[in-house]
Amino acid sequence: MTRFLKALAFVTLFLISAGFASAEERWLTLPEPAAMPKPEQSGYAPVNGIQMYYAVFGAGDPILLIHGGLGHGDIWASQVATMSKTHKVIIADSRGHGRSTRTEQAYGYDLMESDYLALLDYLKIDKTALVGWSDGGIIGIDIALHHPERLTRLFAQAANVTTDGVDPGVLTNKTFAAYIDRSGRDYKKLSKTPDQYDAFVAQISHMWESEPAWTKEQLGKITTPTAIVAGDHDEAIKREHTEYMASVIPGAKLIILPNASHFAMLQAPDEYSQAALDFIDAK
Repeated sequence: MTRFLKALAFVTLFLISAGFASAEERWLTLPEPAAMPKPEQSGYAPVNGIQMYYAVFGAGDPILLIHGGLGHGDIWASQVATMSKTHKVIIADSRGHGRSTRTEQAYGYDLMESDYLALLDYLKIDKTALVGWSDGGIIGIDIALHHPERLTRLFAQAANVTTDGVDPGVLTNKTFAAYIDRSGRDYKKLSKTPDQYDAFVAQISHMWESEPAWTKEQLGKITTPTAIVAGDHDEAIKREHTEYMASVIPGAKLIILPNASHFAMLQAPDEYSQAALDFIDAK
């Protein structure tokens, strides 16, 4: 019996250890988004010369979710399912992304900011909380800088405020490469110009070469209650850059999501949603 108990204890310890190892390695995965709930409203908003796809879910104080570069709004499906229980949740596809069209106009974060503000105007939403991932977080910071009256709170995950905040290792990262590959496949399924992915990537890449480029002094003028958020294994943004952002934005809260990477909303959807709601709903 003693020998059996020792063997059982060993097997149990092994299984627990394997489980912990698996949990620790979820940051290496790129889960598929969940199925998007049925929206109360969806369509295309005519903004700044493009047709911008949007969808609205639930009721209550609004939350605008803005996806990252090359992505689309459906990436937020798990967050929509959770947040729309207590809030009106708005998703959209940024210009040229997903189902939204683009023009030949050069990309810039100010332009993308103006797209989202025009969408809010179209939906008659004066003020909203904003959850932004990567480019979406940068767009959120842009709004906080130039139109703070439109925001209640900003939850900016995996954003950068200068180009040197990007980790050059991202160029050879397998998870990020898988995301780019998946984005290309999604583009072909969703876009009105399915054969123009390479042209779209080339166009937006010009923006990434020089933007964003905000100074410490500019960031120090932000008045919107802000959370600067990162997965503890972010492949794209340097940790010291994330910490710098949190240190120079007045009153910013630094949130590090455990066992998660640049794609935390897919890898840890429940924890991500709860962290965002805890910040947005804090009194």
